[in-house]
Amino acid sequence: MRRAGRETAPVPEHDGRTALLGGRPLAGGARPLEPAARPVPPAGGPQGWTPRAAPAARPETGTARHARRRTSTPSTPSGRFLLRAAFVTAALTAVGAVLGLVRDQILARYFGAGAETDAFLVAWTVPEFASTLLIEDAMALILVPAFSRALARRSGSLFGDPVRALVRATLPRLVLAVAAVSALLVATAPLLVSALAPGLPDPRLAVDCTRLTATCVLSFALAGYCSAALRAHGSFLPPAAIYVAYNVGIIGTILVLREPFGVRAAAAGVAVGGALMVLVQAPSLVRELRTRPVPKEEPVPVPAGDGRLLVLGMIAPVIVFALTRQSQILIERFLASPLPAGAISHLNYAQKVAQMPMILSLMLCTVSFPVIARALAAGDAEAARRRVERDLLLAAVVVLIGASTVVAAAPQIVQLLFQRGAFDASDTAATATVMRVYSLGLLGQTMVGALVRCYFSAVRPLWYPAAAMATGLAATGLAGTVGAHLWGAAGIAGANALGITVTAVMLLLGAHRQSVPIDVRRLGEGLLRLTTAGAWATGAGWLCSVAIGPPAVAVTVAVLVVVGVFVLFIACAAKAPEIPPLPRSACRRTPHARRRAASTAAGATPVGGDVPLDRGQPR
Repeated sequence: MRRAGRETAPVPEHDGRTALLGGRPLAGGARPLEPAARPVPPAGGPQGWTPRAAPAARPETGTARHARRRTSTPSTPSGRFLLRAAFVTAALTAVGAVLGLVRDQILARYFGAGAETDAFLVAWTVPEFASTLLIEDAMALILVPAFSRALARRSGSLFGDPVRALVRATLPRLVLAVAAVSALLVATAPLLVSALAPGLPDPRLAVDCTRLTATCVLSFALAGYCSAALRAHGSFLPPAAIYVAYNVGIIGTILVLREPFGVRAAAAGVAVGGALMVLVQAPSLVRELRTRPVPKEEPVPVPAGDGRLLVLGMIAPVIVFALTRQSQILIERFLASPLPAGAISHLNYAQKVAQMPMILSLMLCTVSFPVIARALAAGDAEAARRRVERDLLLAAVVVLIGASTVVAAAPQIVQLLFQRGAFDASDTAATATVMRVYSLGLLGQTMVGALVRCYFSAVRPLWYPAAAMATGLAATGLAGTVGAHLWGAAGIAGANALGITVTAVMLLLGAHRQSVPIDVRRLGEGLLRLTTAGAWATGAGWLCSVAIGPPAVAVTVAVLVVVGVFVLFIACAAKAPEIPPLPRSACRRTPHARRRAASTAAGATPVGGDVPLDRGQPR
């Protein structure tokens, strides 16, 4: 990669694919290697390159030749690889989501939406927080860049292994820290339950469940560590499968231990599922670490900065944002605990189903995240803007169609998924009401998930997303206090939708002053038209769903009508936003597309082989 006339060392092939299948790349792209760490190029290398005396005098080992061959490949992933990565990511995410839905169905069937389920969901707060911090946002943004830099140094080092040195410097400290936190949560479980849900009538069951789920802090930390290391090495399948293993562990434990232990079996399943998350990744990580034999010479020490990555001040914005975003659940359960038994359960079931469209829509942004990071690293903010605006519109289409379907046929969806066993018709009605209100904030949830990638693609993570999320959290708390008193669980769901929408608007308005100069007016007009199309589609789908009796048929007809009306409105509306087809955003450009792109104005070529958003004048 060349930037401002400066030549940088080649980046290993896996570094260009770090963010695919759930990982995230180094903010700002790969860091250039120090001159002393540059690998010796092969014979017949770039013209004008002068080899250094010290590396040239050493015989090249087989391992060094292997590393040289790895560094000789381009770091930019092909469009075909992007398409495969998106497909595998979406497939495994779908499998994990389906298993999560099966898990919730089992909970609803055996334990209903009463006091037992409320107690378990209070304890469920621990794994929800742990997964956000230790597997998803924070851990990935910290460790993936660290392993990428270590792998880059490994390719040019004849002595020692920087990757193993990094593991030795970070893994023991991480294990000790999270083990201490896990033990502290077990010991202070009564205090934690009283702080999270002071209105529970019998907190003893919640305390028992919390002590069981607290063990996931250690297992989730190890799982997140393995995921980050494997993604940096170019291995994506094991990290993408962790939630499949997690839900399998919970479901199996409930089915085996339900009779003697009741809902405590679900809490024990969290502990079992966390262990399975580690087991599905550990063998692959061990194989990756053994690819280079331990040299007899004294290894080159890793710079001290990499050994203290977990305490660097630059990671604080990421951690604060993740904590603040996850704190919405704390506010919901705190406000719902004094309500009648089942309110927390209704909120949980409604949220899990309503968020399905958001999860699917964010798959698009996950795959395109490395493209945005590379554009910003190259100083091409215009290419990043085009990519972000198109991704936001594509994600909005997916989430609005899903939200319209949920609002139109919420009672039928809940009845079809959960109404059996201990989950009766009254639970269906309450959950459907909450789910419809939750759906009002789905577009805001998607915008936050997509826009925050723009801020964290910069060289250093910015504090603005954390400030915006804190503002939205304050709005959720204030509105939820009033809403819970007036409308119960539905009021809490409405406060959630309000708070996340406030955050999305702040992130959208602030983006043009930060990393990506988004055209707020043009994007806002497009989102407004899409929202209008969603409103029309919702009304049409609702009319069809209420006229049909069987829930399965009603949901199917509602989906077809919503999609048809949405597409028809967009096709007929004046000044409809240009929504490029999804396959063209992830596939390799055809020869015709390349010739067309070559004829556009200078500077319109996107980073990473991406299709430009502005595709010329209409024919």
